[in-house]
Amino acid sequence: MLRLWKWYQNCLAVHPVKTQVISSGLIWGAGDIAAQAVTHYTAKKRVTFDADDTKEFKINWRRVSTTSLFGLGFVGPVGHFWYEGLDRFIRLKLMLKPNSFRFVATKVAVDGFIFGPLDLLVFFTYMGFSAGKSVPQVKEDVKRDFLPAFVLEGGIWPIVQVANFRFIPVRYQLLYVNFFCLLDSCFLSWVEQQQDAPWKQWLKSFLPMK
Repeated sequence: MLRLWKWYQNCLAVHPVKTQVISSGLIWGAGDIAAQAVTHYTAKKRVTFDADDTKEFKINWRRVSTTSLFGLGFVGPVGHFWYEGLDRFIRLKLMLKPNSFRFVATKVAVDGFIFGPLDLLVFFTYMGFSAGKSVPQVKEDVKRDFLPAFVLEGGIWPIVQVANFRFIPVRYQLLYVNFFCLLDSCFLSWVEQQQDAPWKQWLKSFLPMK
């Protein structure tokens, strides 16, 4: 494990963007496998299955590759430049001392109100189109799932990011976030599985969208 970590550090030093992109793709792919397992077994408890529905869990590799591509094409490159650029902006433009309370609080706030919503919006939109849905269908799915996911994640991610921005070096912050995204993938799949659950309708009522 130590040897693997040293190898990763060397790759990150020599090829930072490429390493972030590949590691993000692998981690998001693994996260989707876990999410599929969660979705399968939770659905099994909620629904009475027929004889044909009692099959063992099988991984949908097409969906894994689709989710992995999201990590490769969006999370990896965008996340790399986002965390590097945000740290540099707060240090050099806002003149805040690294690891100070104001520095960490500002970084958490900007990340939560800009990158967080963007990440969710791109994720739900991308997954909708990847599933072959039309523009109106994707729009309805985003309206249904975005606000509930944003509200519920808003109580968790700030805590995760406080520890990240306070104790983790900038070059490892995306890796740290990606490992938490293993759990986040399960959560987002659960949110999607809930369809038009009453709690979603209640949260969506606060968002006046036609």
